Amino acid sequence: MMYLAQPYSASDPAVRRWRFEAGCKAAAALIRAGLNTYAPVAHSHVIASHGLDEMDHAFWMHVDRPYVQWCGVIAVLMLPGWRESKGVAAEIKIACALGKPVIYIDPATVGVDVSTMPGAEMVGKEAACL
Repeated sequence: MMYLAQPYSASDPAVRRWRFEAGCKAAAALIRAGLNTYAPVAHSHVIASHGLDEMDHAFWMHVDRPYVQWCGVIAVLMLPGWRESKGVAAEIKIACALGKPVIYIDPATVGVDVSTMPGAEMVGKEAACL
């Protein structure tokens, strides 16, 4: 079983929604390719809207940790923001501590066009202003 790690949290709800859709699209592509995949964002995004929206990072890591432990490999979907994501970093750290392989997936290989993310035109431009 593959655990699909990806960034999710963002102050902009449109970015969270885009990340949810991107994760679902990636998970579908992986499953279609014959890879059993657990996608925590796809699992939790809709559930969170039923009274769990205000739960913090620690809450969701408590929910997701058993799945990281259960899955045989962690796949990181390299959406914009994955390097800064506390959740992705925690999932990688747990996987490495357990000796599980971590692989990295270019979004384009699973049909995700990162240029469609809200604010994509600004990704990577903040540093140019410093």
